[in-house]
Amino acid sequence: MLLASLLIAAASYLLGSIPTGFLLVRIFRHQDIRSVGSGNIGATNVLRSGGKGLGAATFLIDMLKGCSAVWLGALLGAMLMPATPVRTAQAIAALCAVLGHMFPVWLRFRGGKGVATGFGVFLAATPAAALAAISVFFLVLLLSRYVSLASILGSASFPVFARLLVSGPRPAVFIAAQFAVALLIIAKHHQNIRRLLAGTESRLGAPPRKAESA
Repeated sequence: MLLASLLIAAASYLLGSIPTGFLLVRIFRHQDIRSVGSGNIGATNVLRSGGKGLGAATFLIDMLKGCSAVWLGALLGAMLMPATPVRTAQAIAALCAVLGHMFPVWLRFRGGKGVATGFGVFLAATPAAALAAISVFFLVLLLSRYVSLASILGSASFPVFARLLVSGPRPAVFIAAQFAVALLIIAKHHQNIRRLLAGTESRLGAPPRKAESA
């Protein structure tokens, strides 16, 4: 089981670490997204840098790589450790895919904040809870126009929705991964939290402030 778990973890990490925003901006705009706006490789910075289509594509692909990692984890789990609950394999894959996105080996471990990839892994593993959490995201975004606040509250709401909406076996590692992913996403927004508290965070549609991490 240990070797199988390590294989799932490695495959999911490498899949999650594909730097979508970096590659799309490099290919289509011949720029390094890390030198534009906040310097973040995620969909928000790609969008704010003027690439609306590329921003949408970044979010979609980052979400799909999260989904794919969980599906791959479930497949490998069924093949390599059939006696282990499939949700255990999904949990390992989900956590490692998000870690890969946040700390990609290809970019010296400086990646995105994991919102789209986190939504993807949640959508594949627990679709009802993921859809409820993304509804919180859009509601907060609509009311406040703060992407960061929407991301934080949407992520924080997921473990609650998972507790309420997920049926069937829930291994300890499955529950732990839900909280771990949510906490990682929130922790990645620590600079945004400081600006929200200070009242200096940029709203969606406003130009990002200098040296801001969107």
